[in-house]
Amino acid sequence: MVRAALHSGVAQRRAVFEVFARRLPPGRRYGVVTGTGRLLDALAAYTFDEAALEYLTSHGVLDEATATWAAGYRFTGNVWGYAEGECFFPGSPILVVEGTFAEAVVLETLVLSILNHDCAIAAAASRMATAAGDRPLIEMGSRRTHEEAAVAAARAAYVAGFATTSNLAAGRRYGLPTAGTAAHAFTLLHDGERNAFAAQLAALGPDTTLLVDTYDVPRAVRTAVDLAGPALGAVRIDSGDLGAVAREVREQLDSLGAPGTRIVVTGDLDEYGIAALAAAPVNGYGVGTSLVTGSGAPTASLVYKLVARADSAAPGSPLRPVAKRSVGKPSRGGRKAALRRRNSHGTATAEVVTLGEPAPAPNDRVLLRPLVRNGEIVGREPLAAARDRHAAALRELPPTARQLSAGDPAVPTEFLGRP
Repeated sequence: MVRAALHSGVAQRRAVFEVFARRLPPGRRYGVVTGTGRLLDALAAYTFDEAALEYLTSHGVLDEATATWAAGYRFTGNVWGYAEGECFFPGSPILVVEGTFAEAVVLETLVLSILNHDCAIAAAASRMATAAGDRPLIEMGSRRTHEEAAVAAARAAYVAGFATTSNLAAGRRYGLPTAGTAAHAFTLLHDGERNAFAAQLAALGPDTTLLVDTYDVPRAVRTAVDLAGPALGAVRIDSGDLGAVAREVREQLDSLGAPGTRIVVTGDLDEYGIAALAAAPVNGYGVGTSLVTGSGAPTASLVYKLVARADSAAPGSPLRPVAKRSVGKPSRGGRKAALRRRNSHGTATAEVVTLGEPAPAPNDRVLLRPLVRNGEIVGREPLAAARDRHAAALRELPPTARQLSAGDPAVPTEFLGRP
C-alpha cells in the first residue's frame, strides 16, 4: 500500500486510524485494554534496518522510492488511547493513530498483533480473577503457547488480576512476582515420594508447595506433614475431582495439626471451573492452557480502520470522514472521542462515543488520553498503575457486567453525532 500511495501521491495525506472491536466473544460482557506498554516500546523501536531493507528490495517488495522512504522511517504522528487496564465495549475507539497515511498504515500489523493477543488474554484473566475472588491466581501457561507469547500473556494476566507467574522471563522483563511448584517428574526421579519431599524441603524450606497427587494423595499428605510439620506452606492437587479431593485434603491437614497449610489446585482450569470451586476449601489456583488461549477466544477481534483523511498533503487540510460500507463489516467515519457515563453512585451505565470533543457530565470519565505526541512517547506508566486501574474499572461496572453467564453487554455503547 505504501508503495502505491507514494506512486499516486497520497502517501503524505494526513489520516486517522482507529482500533475497535465490532463485537465481543459470545458470553463476554466487557473487554480489557492490555498491551499498551508493550506497543509503546515496540513503536519507539519501529524502524527498517539495512538487513530488512535488503530483504524487502531483493524480493521486489520495495522499489527504490519506497526503500528510500522506509530507510528514514520514524513515526512522527500522534496516538491517543484508553489507558491500559481499562474496560472496553463494542465500538470503543481504544486506540487512535493520527499521522501521514504512509507512516500510520504500516503500523497496522504491529498494533493489532500486540493488542489482539494481550487484550484477549487479559479478558480471560479478568473473568478468572473475578471468579476466584480473594483467592490468588498463578499464571502457569508458558508450556502451552509460543515462547514470546508466554511472556506477554504473563504480563497481561498480571494487569487483569493474577497474583504471580511461573514465567521467570516475564518476572525479569516486567518485574512481575513469580511463583511455582515442583512437577511430577521431580517426584518420579527420586527413590520414593518421601525422598523427593525431603529434598525439596531441604532446598526450599517448609514454606514450599509440595505436589501430592503423583501416587496416593492421603499418603502423600501424611508424608508431607510428617517431614515439614505444621509449618508446611502448601500442597498442590493437579488431578481428580478437585473439589472433592480438596475437601478430603483439608480435613486431613487439619487432623494432622496443619490448619495453616494452604491448598493450591491446578489442572485445566478456566473461569467456570474456578467458579465451581468457590465453596471448596481451596486457597489458590494455577491456570495455564485456558489463560494463554483466551479461554476459547484467542483474539480480541480488534480491527484497525481508516476513519478520516485529508484531501491533500497541504498543512492544515481539513479531515474528511471516511467509512467502509461492506455488508457485515461497516465502520463509522470520523475521528471519535469517548467517555464512560456513570450514575451518581459511580456505576457505569453507557460508553458514549462521539464525533468531536465530548461534553462530560459531572460523573462521566473521558477515556482517551495522549500516548504519543509528535512522535514522542508520553504515555508510559508503571505496570502497577494498569493493574490498579483495572481493579477500579471492574468496580465501576454494574454487577451484571461481571457475570460469567451469557447475555447482552450490561454497558451499551452509544454513538452520537453519526457522520
